[in-house]
Amino acid sequence: MTGLAARLASALALLALWWVAARFAEARTLPSPEAVAAFLVREAQSGDLWRNVGATLARVAVSFCAAMAAGSALGIVLGRSRAADRLLDTPLLVLLNTPALVITVLAYIWLGLTETAAILAVALNKMPNVAVIMREGARGLDPDLEEMARAFRYDRRTWLRHVMLPQIAPFAVAAARSGLSLAWKIVLVVELLGRPNGVGYAISYYFQLFDVAALFGYSLVFSAVMLAADALLLRPLDDHARRWR
Repeated sequence: MTGLAARLASALALLALWWVAARFAEARTLPSPEAVAAFLVREAQSGDLWRNVGATLARVAVSFCAAMAAGSALGIVLGRSRAADRLLDTPLLVLLNTPALVITVLAYIWLGLTETAAILAVALNKMPNVAVIMREGARGLDPDLEEMARAFRYDRRTWLRHVMLPQIAPFAVAAARSGLSLAWKIVLVVELLGRPNGVGYAISYYFQLFDVAALFGYSLVFSAVMLAADALLLRPLDDHARRWR
């Protein structure tokens, strides 16, 4: 409860600072919290807020799951096989350091301005990050537990369940938490460049109108959604994954 109280106090302090700063700035440059709230009410009543946030959340969910699945499998293979690690380390680093904008533009050029291209662009940007984290987890498996598994002649299924998964789960949750924040930011870029809906599209539209209140509103709403997902889902998963330690 103390941690929650501290977070609430921090949020209220930031809100108060914003309110004070807005009193000394032009409304067009820095709108007040009341102006942003009024915009969100209008946008919610029209239904545009829910449609755009829903479209973005759907893209985040699909691309996030795809990237976690592919990145986890690749990372475990690289962590367990030196030959595979030597072979694929350079391509992985190249993909990891390729700007998200480049991957997004190439996906749209190759696949067209489609939903598939958008999802693929986000997944490709997220997947190397997951693979690197999971590779470190696979490399760090306790050799004593490995020896115990061999001594007791664990079959593959038992080894996966009782030896590898408990040790690698914290790395998977860490990859998920870091990747979620990365994925939704990339989704906004993808939507801004080539989607007819979503938070990124809305930000692009209101940018052309120089509507700063709208930009603040959509940014705050989606940030709140992602923070809630982390607090209600990923943080409890992290605690659960580390319970065996």
